[in-house]
Amino acid sequence: MPTPKPLRAIRSSLSGVARAGQASLIRRASGLAAATGLALAAAIQGGGGSLGLPGSGGAAQAQGTSGLVEFRWDNNKDYNKLYFFLTNTIRLQRSDYYLILRPKDRRTAILKLTISIPDYFDAKIEAKRIQLCRMSSGGMTKRTRCEQKIPATIEVSPNGKAIEIFPDTPVPVDGTVGVLMTLFNPFNAGMYQFNALAQAPGEVPISGYLGSWLIQIDPN
Repeated sequence: MPTPKPLRAIRSSLSGVARAGQASLIRRASGLAAATGLALAAAIQGGGGSLGLPGSGGAAQAQGTSGLVEFRWDNNKDYNKLYFFLTNTIRLQRSDYYLILRPKDRRTAILKLTISIPDYFDAKIEAKRIQLCRMSSGGMTKRTRCEQKIPATIEVSPNGKAIEIFPDTPVPVDGTVGVLMTLFNPFNAGMYQFNALAQAPGEVPISGYLGSWLIQIDPN
């Protein structure tokens, strides 16, 4: 028996609704899959490749990952790290700077010693508070100190960015020597690289690089 027209219309309408509902479900499923994909991508990118899935330990690993970045100042083969000691590393505090030159840090006698200071080291350096000394390097049981003052003429450049030391007689290569200076630490905390250059006795007045003191000033 032929299906009445009203009934065929109802079936057709229901079929259309079903198809529309099915398409809607497909679109929703596709959207959910896309969103899940974006979330996974974000998790991978932000967590260093760890998804943090249950039982995988990924979340704990991501939370425990250190964000520190190691920065090497001495990545140049010509860089020579020199020993130093500060009695106070807090900014704006009074401190004694012991800038040490051990026998292994120099190959010739020193006729003239120059110390270059960074432009951003905003502390007042006075020649009258600087000494050239024979030093005793400190350790676990003793403190770094000036054992004997070496007679020398000391000059500080007008802008305070260079110290020039002229010993009365050339300083020999044996023994530990150094510069002791007293000042108030700069306002800004951070790292400051002081460079040491020495001129050896001879006909050619050329200063050679000895090394660098990498000074750390703390905020508090």
